[in-house]
Amino acid sequence: MSDQDMIAQVQEVLDKLRPFLLRDGGDCELVDVEDGIVKLRLLGACGSCPSSTITLKAGIERALLEEVPGVVEVEQVF
Repeated sequence: MSDQDMIAQVQEVLDKLRPFLLRDGGDCELVDVEDGIVKLRLLGACGSCPSSTITLKAGIERALLEEVPGVVEVEQVF
C-alpha cells in the first residue's frame, strides 16, 4: 500500500474518532505517515491533557492498528 493510500485510510479512521475527541474539547491532526508510523498532533484540550498519551495509545493507535493495514505505530508530535 502506498503512503497516499494509507494516509486516506488513516484520515477515515480519524474522522470516525473525531466526535469523541471533540466532545472532550480536543481534536487531532494527521501530520505524516512514514514507513507505517502515523504522526499525529493532538489539539485543543487533548494537546495539554495529562491523559493524552492514554488517548493516543489506547484509543487512536489501537483503532488505526486494527483498521489500517501497514500501520505499525502512532507517535505524537508537538
